[in-house]
Amino acid sequence: MKFTINWLKNHLETSASDEEICDVLTNIGLELEEFEDVSKQYEAFKVALIESAEKHPDADKLKICTVKTENSTTQVVCGAPNARAGMKGIFAPDKTYIPGLEITLKKTKIRGIESNGMMVSEREMCLSDEHEGIIEVEDKYEIGTAMADIYGFNDKIIEIGLTPNRADCAGVRGIARDLAAAGLGKLKPQDESPVAGTFKSPIDVKIEDSKGCPLFYGRLIKNIKNVPSPDWLQNMLKSVGLRPISALVDITNLMTMDQARPLHVYDADKIKGNIIVKATKAGEKLDALDDKSYESVENMVGITDDSGLIGFGGIIGGTSTCCDDDTVNLFVESAYFDPMRIARAGRDANIQSDARYRFERGVDPEFTLAGMDIATRLILEICGTDNTEISEIVKAGDEPEYKRTIKFNTDFTKKLCGVEVERAQQIQILENLGFEVVDNGDLLSVSPPSWRGDIEGQADLVEEVIRIYGFDKIEPVSVRGDKSVTSPAETQKLCQARSARAAMAAAGLSECVTWSFMPKSLAKHFGSNDNAALTLCNPISSELDQMRPSILPNLIEAASRNADKGFSDVDLCEVGPVFRSAKPDGQNYIAAGLRAGKKTPRHWASDQVERNVDAYDVKEDAMKVLQACGAPAGNAQISNDASEYYHPGRSGVLRLGKNIIAQFGEIHPAILEEMGIKTPMAGFEIFIENIPAPRKKGTAKSLLQISQFQPLSRDFAFIVKDNISANEVIRAAKN
Repeated sequence: MKFTINWLKNHLETSASDEEICDVLTNIGLELEEFEDVSKQYEAFKVALIESAEKHPDADKLKICTVKTENSTTQVVCGAPNARAGMKGIFAPDKTYIPGLEITLKKTKIRGIESNGMMVSEREMCLSDEHEGIIEVEDKYEIGTAMADIYGFNDKIIEIGLTPNRADCAGVRGIARDLAAAGLGKLKPQDESPVAGTFKSPIDVKIEDSKGCPLFYGRLIKNIKNVPSPDWLQNMLKSVGLRPISALVDITNLMTMDQARPLHVYDADKIKGNIIVKATKAGEKLDALDDKSYESVENMVGITDDSGLIGFGGIIGGTSTCCDDDTVNLFVESAYFDPMRIARAGRDANIQSDARYRFERGVDPEFTLAGMDIATRLILEICGTDNTEISEIVKAGDEPEYKRTIKFNTDFTKKLCGVEVERAQQIQILENLGFEVVDNGDLLSVSPPSWRGDIEGQADLVEEVIRIYGFDKIEPVSVRGDKSVTSPAETQKLCQARSARAAMAAAGLSECVTWSFMPKSLAKHFGSNDNAALTLCNPISSELDQMRPSILPNLIEAASRNADKGFSDVDLCEVGPVFRSAKPDGQNYIAAGLRAGKKTPRHWASDQVERNVDAYDVKEDAMKVLQACGAPAGNAQISNDASEYYHPGRSGVLRLGKNIIAQFGEIHPAILEEMGIKTPMAGFEIFIENIPAPRKKGTAKSLLQISQFQPLSRDFAFIVKDNISANEVIRAAKN
């Protein structure tokens, strides 16, 4: 949000310095982003007199001008057709930066004639697009008069960063209101009294979409003249980066920036029949005022007449009913639009505008009628003629209900912010901000003003009190404890997760951080039961619409992307959540690893046999991670009932009784084929939450008992049935 100091002082009576204003803005939550003294950019440009203008001997369109400045007389070669003796213009001396040309002047020769500086045009000074001639100033200005004084550029520009909840400060008056409440001055009154009409408007308004547009005021103004805006209005708009267009358009822009009240004006002679506000259908076309064409999406707020769509309510108007230099009769719109509808419509249609910026944040509903009256006075002042007539106001709909009462305990301020603010002072601050306060004894009944739609509860009221009272008055408290060292806050799960990361890194796996969601079509292969609760309603991408049931598919896709770039042998891991259901216990914490490609890369100096990764490689990884997490991996039983996304004959499950603590194996070839992956892959998953807590033992180690017998090695051979697993043989031998 940009504005100038002088613009602010139109609403705020204050003797505060520029620095004080900037400091208070930041202190009350309207953070200062930039402060610029515009006059410094133009300080080198001053009025000069052309004493003579002779034709250049070697160029028909150039003139050799003798220019008298405040300090001396110099020579300038000028190509402007309006340059003549006795004319006063704006002179730029040598070494001056010209903003419109983005160059710095230097003394030079033009067709053999020396030129020192230049006489500038409006386009070269970014005043307008006019460049056919140099700027001509009135004779009343003395030589040496600063250009900034003539064009009102001796002002300072402030830019603040607005949070989305402060729609009231998207206008200069709202900022002045906040500064006055902070004690920096007094808010000046403004005339919001009704402007009486003399006839009934022949253009009526009907609302069919009352949810999108609860309230619409309209007024017909006859016999006006759409003249160029006065200098004061043009300078205000230029100071905030807006290009003056015509008086009618400039007035609506002024109301938007000054009062945070977007309006729209129609050429009444171009409106066919009456205005109807209704929800749009998809595909309706609008040639908009930003010289672009748009197609409506479903359920936008459409402004229509008998010819069809003439504007998107609260966002942008159409060219079919726009005002131009020939406009004589106009219809003024001041309406209130639902913020949610405007935000969604603007996003879906990808339209950015100053009106949308304010309506989607929530403008003041009570100011809808007063905004119409203020705009009417401006139109009469600037565009009015002796024959101008004003109609009575047309009203459609009703003012949306915004009034609410919040029960507020002033002791809550200290509880929330740790600072003591007197009860009477809190009441005074809230009243200065426009809140209605009724003291009921223990509790206050506080009613927020119409322009503060963001105030919903006690915490919001505390924020209002403390930002005006001063965040700098909150006593800083050290976060260091004065007592003994506290016990570590790390839980067993986090401790095991950290240990798992370290173990996987030691095993040569590179840690990844992938999305917690994946394509629904892929999730079904990895344990998702097509649970609607795990499907995202508003995914960041149409391909990432399901919460992940396993980390492995994301690692597989990451390995595949590496393979596509020529790195087929990768070892990846990740520790994070997976999701089984939307219930509180439907989320598990998993440490997963994936090996892809060759276990031993080809190398001319290696005597190892090249081979692909297999189930035994990831089994070894799983055992190392379990040991690092404190699990009795050596006591784990192995079974072949791993999940279906593993190879049925080359996978296994590690369990302690019925408690599954890990599973491992080669990824099922059918899944790899469906994902378009030709590289062999094997993975493992450690269920961290299933690992039992380590038993508490004493700190003293038992004495080492060394056998008195010499070690002995012996080979045993057994004949067993085919259906006996290796795990059963190993467990029997250990027993």
